[in-house]
Amino acid sequence: VQLQASGGGLVQAGGSLRLSCAGSGRSFSRYTMGWFRQAPGKEREFVATISGVDSITVYADSVKGRFAISRDNAKSTVYLQMDSLKPEDTAVYYCAARALVLTTTREEYNYWGQGTQVTVSS
Repeated sequence: VQLQASGGGLVQAGGSLRLSCAGSGRSFSRYTMGWFRQAPGKEREFVATISGVDSITVYADSVKGRFAISRDNAKSTVYLQMDSLKPEDTAVYYCAARALVLTTTREEYNYWGQGTQVTVSS
């Protein structure tokens, strides 16, 4: 599956952004979809994930209550709604996919999008 992330940009603290990740290929609903982020000088970290058919979600503690992941399997797209953004949310955000199994572990994702920059100013 090929992934294309979009929706990043510059926003003030307290603002909102919605990221999208469009997938190509067959059977999008078979894939668990995840969002990860990487700030300068830091490792890529887990943000949120959603399972394929029943849309079970898991969030990192740092974004819980502020971010929401969702998916539209008919459109082969996963979303990340980000509210109450903070300067520490500044990073390149990546979407990722893996078949079937819900996981928060970066190394277990097989497919990655190109990343979209999110910058939150104070």
